Amino acid sequence: MAQADIALIGLAVMGQNLIMNMNDHGFVVCAYNRTVSKVHDFLQNEAKGSKVVGAESLEDMVSKLKKPRRIILLVKAGQAVDDFIDKLVPLLEAGDIIIDGGNSEYRDTTVTQRRCKSLKEKGLLFVGSGVSGGEEGARYGPSLMPGGHKEAWPHIKDIFQSIAAKVGTGEPCCDWVGDEGAGHFVKMVHNGIEYGDMQLICEAYHLMKDVLGMDHDEMAQAFDSWNKTELDSFLIEITANILKYKDTDGTHLLPKIRDSAGQKGTGKWTAISALEYGTPVTLIGEAVFARCLSSLKEERVQASRSLSGPQGLKFDGNKAAFLEDIRKALYASKIISYAQGFMLLRQAAKEFGWTLNYGAIALMWRGGCIIRSVFLGKIKEAFDRDADLQNLLLDNFFSNAVQDCQESWRRTVCAGVQHGIPMPCFTTALSFYDGYRHDMLPANLLQAQRDYFGAHTYELLSNPGHYIHTNWTGHGGNVSSSSYNA
Repeated sequence: MAQADIALIGLAVMGQNLIMNMNDHGFVVCAYNRTVSKVHDFLQNEAKGSKVVGAESLEDMVSKLKKPRRIILLVKAGQAVDDFIDKLVPLLEAGDIIIDGGNSEYRDTTVTQRRCKSLKEKGLLFVGSGVSGGEEGARYGPSLMPGGHKEAWPHIKDIFQSIAAKVGTGEPCCDWVGDEGAGHFVKMVHNGIEYGDMQLICEAYHLMKDVLGMDHDEMAQAFDSWNKTELDSFLIEITANILKYKDTDGTHLLPKIRDSAGQKGTGKWTAISALEYGTPVTLIGEAVFARCLSSLKEERVQASRSLSGPQGLKFDGNKAAFLEDIRKALYASKIISYAQGFMLLRQAAKEFGWTLNYGAIALMWRGGCIIRSVFLGKIKEAFDRDADLQNLLLDNFFSNAVQDCQESWRRTVCAGVQHGIPMPCFTTALSFYDGYRHDMLPANLLQAQRDYFGAHTYELLSNPGHYIHTNWTGHGGNVSSSSYNA
């Protein structure tokens, strides 16, 4: 008998937690896993006493679903998703909905387009949804970013918005993102911004520790106080907690952790996507490269014995004032990171013909996910003021905020460089800001160089859109190549 509101395939921890979240909100969920013993274990343990029902096979699962059938796939991105879709299609009817809730790579945007087209031809609806917030978010309220066939939204909206995190007066951190692969693309950009936020905090920590000589308790106190300012966020909060945390021997745990960072690839996908679409998302790129450099631990240890930096420098200024400079540098750099992230979303929307609601996206990230912060509310307000805002830096609130931080930002970068502290994200953020605010950059010389050695042509300021070639040496002739943009 059809009794379940929705089914979920994939009983790893995220899947189990999402099922229990839906159960808590009054929805009957049918659980299925390719290894059926996992279904039995789940029903006898985590789901014991709940309304969750299990399925022994895909046919059994489909038979237990109310129409239109709604099925969430939480399996490994890529081939596994396609395999399950292929098995499900013969069992479903027109109007049924397949939802991919996995961490699909940005390249899968084209795969999502294919899935949307293929399933639509069969009368089925497809949704690709970003799910953020980790295991705890899945259990108690994630940020959800669905996109795909919009006709599916009325049938999943109640479930998605019920289980999502809530902010403000109960607004859900979930709304329809856009067509085809928009949901997964937005989730990918979210993860890239997460990389940037984390690296910026690490650079602030490095400056506190090695320039100001602060101990762990002092740094924890600083981050605690920062969390009561514009920087109020989940990542600042947990940084303070990490700095306070002591090992079983009573000493701080953080200095004992190996300084070699891993990655699952989502930040890298954002950086690659930015390069593909010609968008200068420099901060996320540097955050990825910082992790790559950190992973060269043995090589760095060897290099530290032979490569020298500034010697004998001690900070002799006002420590409290410089700590405030670091805070403002972090805030300004964070604004740049988000400005770049939304630039990438805007460019992707042009590339794929999506209509994205940027204010709604900011609200989706306001709670339930790793980058959740008060700051995101300001981004929503900026897009509420101007839905066609070209860049966050052109909004009065953010331009004024950066202006207020600018002197501190520059002092922080200067001091860090003088003390030999690596600050890839602080410095690239400032470089982007300076580049963006210049009406004239030295790319005119670059264009002349390209024309000199390769006859690639250039435009004149007085006649844009018209490409010309100069015979710079008198020997090269007047034949030009195509005006390609390599």
